[in-house]
Amino acid sequence: MARGKIQIKRIENTTNRQVTYSKRRNGLFKKANELTVLCDAKVSIIMFSSTGKLHEYISPSISTKQFFDQYQMTVGIDLWNSHYEHMQENLRKLKDVNRNLRQEIRQRMGDCLNDLGIEELKLLEEEMDKASKVIRERKYKMITNQIDQHRKKFNNEKEVHNRLLRDLDARAEDPRYGLVDNGEYESVIGFSNLGPRMFALSLQPSHPNAHSGGTAASDLTTYPLLF
Repeated sequence: MARGKIQIKRIENTTNRQVTYSKRRNGLFKKANELTVLCDAKVSIIMFSSTGKLHEYISPSISTKQFFDQYQMTVGIDLWNSHYEHMQENLRKLKDVNRNLRQEIRQRMGDCLNDLGIEELKLLEEEMDKASKVIRERKYKMITNQIDQHRKKFNNEKEVHNRLLRDLDARAEDPRYGLVDNGEYESVIGFSNLGPRMFALSLQPSHPNAHSGGTAASDLTTYPLLF
């Protein structure tokens, strides 16, 4: 039974179109490989799918560069000439831009001013005034930020200082932390599991009239001062 003739037109269904592309691409590459093997031909195929994916085939006996070099020599054209000229033009433009920028930098530093006219000098002066204004505003902003930071730091340290003063005043009013008046005492630092502590040691006579005769015994009294 004869096969029906397939109408050649774009396949609207995306899935069917991709499946047909894959099958026919493989068939085309197979035919190219057969030409390479059977006829010792040099074959190159470059394909882009509808999604932009590249597929290519090149005969194993030649590289892509060699293939296009041979093509240029055979046809007598230079495929890269227009591209090279375009690159050269872009390079010339970039060199001009670089030269102009260097000249502007030197002019802003006070050099290369002899070739400038009155209007150009006025324009340069205005641009430098604007630049100076921006720099000055940035400098003042940084100074303001530093002042704010130092002010916050000072306020924090002041608050810590005031809190310590309040703690000292509170301990001064507490009899447990009072100083020993009208007596001889020495301070020592003791250590415990809770950290260092300071005590005042005072020698007080056991009997009020002990000073009138003989050697009197003394009691050792401690007063905690600081924790």
